[in-house]
Amino acid sequence: MAGLAAVGVLVAGCSTGGTGSRDEGAARPDEVASTAPTTPRPSGSPGQVGGPTTKRVDPIALLKNDPKIGERLKADLKPCAADAYPVDTSYGNLTGATSPDVVVNVMTCGDAVGIGTYVYREENDRYTNVFMAEDAAVYGTIDRGDLVVTKQVYAKGDPVAYPSGEDVITYRWMGNRFSQHDWVHNDYSKAVGDGGIDGAAPAPSEPGSD
Repeated sequence: MAGLAAVGVLVAGCSTGGTGSRDEGAARPDEVASTAPTTPRPSGSPGQVGGPTTKRVDPIALLKNDPKIGERLKADLKPCAADAYPVDTSYGNLTGATSPDVVVNVMTCGDAVGIGTYVYREENDRYTNVFMAEDAAVYGTIDRGDLVVTKQVYAKGDPVAYPSGEDVITYRWMGNRFSQHDWVHNDYSKAVGDGGIDGAAPAPSEPGSD
């Protein structure tokens, strides 16, 4: 599934603040996300290049057993087809834990637009929610030990397929919580996509061409 690059969002013409709320930082000690079973991946197995052995988790169990996530999102979290849920899962070192941290992105079925990003840290064989961002068109990734959260920004009057820009926020684990380390805002060109003949974007040119 495509992540944040999907066209269209559920909220046409929303403001820069988006919808929902963002909760930065660690969960309370009693807010343990899940005891979902994990399957250790044998070291040296195909696809693993160095690093710790990756434990595969059940992201749906993590989300549905997470007390920090609202019941409405849990109720709406259903397979798009058969048993295929609109969820992306990434593993990596974000918090310095002995096991890889887990980043879960929840999307819409129709357009694969991100609606929630969650980070889980394993503590004493249990996964704890240590970060969550619930906004329209939000998506989180792991970049060299940092958590990078990207959110498309819509101004009043923007077509649903063409946001005005995006916010890219980088978080780093400091002590026992994520702290904002960097922020970048990108404005998209209005000359591409919703302008020109028939609203079509110009064909890409080869590098170095006039």
